[in-house]
Amino acid sequence: MVRYYLTEDGILSEKQEAENGCWIVMIHPSASEIEEIAELTDIDIDDLKSPLDEEERSRVEFEDNYTVVLVDIPGIEERNGTDRFETLPMGIFSTEKYMVTVCLQETPILEAFIKGRIRNFHTYMKTRFILQILYRNASLFLQYLRVIDKKSEVIEKKLHQSQKNKELIELLELEKSLVYFTTSLRGNEMVLEKLLKSERVKKYPDDEDLLEDVIVENKQAIEMANIYSGILSGTMDAFASVISNNQNLVMKTLAAITIVMSIPNIIAGFFGMNVADIPFSRTPFAFLIICLVTALVVGVAVYILKRKDMF
Repeated sequence: MVRYYLTEDGILSEKQEAENGCWIVMIHPSASEIEEIAELTDIDIDDLKSPLDEEERSRVEFEDNYTVVLVDIPGIEERNGTDRFETLPMGIFSTEKYMVTVCLQETPILEAFIKGRIRNFHTYMKTRFILQILYRNASLFLQYLRVIDKKSEVIEKKLHQSQKNKELIELLELEKSLVYFTTSLRGNEMVLEKLLKSERVKKYPDDEDLLEDVIVENKQAIEMANIYSGILSGTMDAFASVISNNQNLVMKTLAAITIVMSIPNIIAGFFGMNVADIPFSRTPFAFLIICLVTALVVGVAVYILKRKDMF
């Protein structure tokens, strides 16, 4: 899908075709759409395809007639009825006439610009536009990190009530998401540092302030991701230890019960042997005596095991 937007008199409007100074939005474009935009903007077709590769790394490249800024953005994918956090690449291409963004799926980052929620946004102010996208990206990472933190708290409360593998697996998925976020944020940090040092990107004083804000926001997201990852890892280890300890307690109790239950079986086995002159064989109250002795031995065994905290 390809859409065209242009800022006119401070208002963003959608166009039917590309115009000078417009923003070209490409969401999971087809091969024919990529070829069409490559021919229109004079951007190498391989560069336009690169954001469609989920394994593409973050980078900045300066070509003769355009600039490539490729960063990782956060996303949410639904699997088995639950939300899973992921990262995917997004490409930003700046030419003399156009701004082009390429992504595999629609993202709240670009929707915020399309719906007019970003102030001082103009499609023809290319450097500021790139920095605004990067700032919005860092803010979205922070937003999703807070969501992950809240989800982990909910799962932790469930684990206090019922310690099952399902909750531990959910915590593992969140921990994996945090690892992806941290890796992507560090890649984006390298992109921001290169933009800060590069002389090829025209930066006005306001743009430099905005770039510094983006760097600060990205660093904050990295720190939050590391903190949440550490907390989540510690929580998983703690609950894994609790579950293992509970299992040991159950096994210890079952072992004590087995010992107690084996005593009547042993005594019954002795007096059930088919041999002559078994003790109490001619005593009128033999059965009662044997039951009382068995109960006494069982009582002593239970007392000893209780003293050893086996129950």
